[in-house]
Amino acid sequence: MAAILIGRAFKSARVVRARSFCTASAARKPDSDGQSSEPSSSSSFTFDKESEKPILVKAPNARRNNDSDSVTMPTSFMTGSIVGKRFYKKVTTREADDGNGWTVMLDYRTLKTPSKRPLKLPSLALAKAIAAEWEYQLAEGIRPFTMPLMKLACTALERVPLTRPKIIEHLLRKLHQDLVFFRAPEDNDLTSDVHEVQVERIDPLLEWVESEFGIKPKVYSSIFGGKQDDKLVKAVEGLLKKTNDGELASIDALEASAHSVVIALGIYCGKLQIDDAIKLIRLEEDLQVDKWGLVEGGHDIDIADLKVQISAATVFLALSRQN
Repeated sequence: MAAILIGRAFKSARVVRARSFCTASAARKPDSDGQSSEPSSSSSFTFDKESEKPILVKAPNARRNNDSDSVTMPTSFMTGSIVGKRFYKKVTTREADDGNGWTVMLDYRTLKTPSKRPLKLPSLALAKAIAAEWEYQLAEGIRPFTMPLMKLACTALERVPLTRPKIIEHLLRKLHQDLVFFRAPEDNDLTSDVHEVQVERIDPLLEWVESEFGIKPKVYSSIFGGKQDDKLVKAVEGLLKKTNDGELASIDALEASAHSVVIALGIYCGKLQIDDAIKLIRLEEDLQVDKWGLVEGGHDIDIADLKVQISAATVFLALSRQN
């Protein structure tokens, strides 16, 4: 399901920016006498952080406070655990109250992050994509693992602002162990064919790194990596520091799935498309599959999961940039 939603979102990411989007109805407002337009038997919904189960509270015949008109996701949402049955009927999007960004509405409730921050998104396109993830949830339970865009949005809003220096430091450490810098030995009969394919498919990306950052990267045959030139590290650090929170969240997610900062930056800079990145990531394993065959229930699941993770981060990046 996640792959289907991401595929649809990716198509919308390529639409011309001038294209207009239609939002659904806005949040329900109280009547002029201060009473809610909902009947007194209606209920508000939130999650208790201790039990992380939905709590239904009867709404009294009095003015609702702000919390009763919102939905806060539990912390377990970020781990992929099922967080409760579907409690809403309609999913819509609307402009944020301050006019800066877009929000997702579950019925009349504004969606919030696990730390109770409003889920304020930079573009209507991204808000609609996340709304689609919520729309496709089943009545039996809300499954966060089918909502990768929602998870990335929460990461960009909550984790990145607090840990930005640590995320950049982590990415720079990983740069020395980057997948694309590893080169199979050329003089070994068992790996010479791998070496040839690496030269053919990866060298163009290394040439792009040199042209983009002005430093030729080093390649090495050790599986433990090596050490890149400090000038290259500084150049990459400079680029990462210029990213906004959404972009850095996407790059971090791409690196985690690809085991490659270079591939992540290639997608960020527009050098690589999703299919190109996946082929580079799986280059060696695909050669083994071609030689020995595909293991059902193993390789096929790994490929599907990789496609979802790379596609989700790439789509999130693209939709975040749309106005």
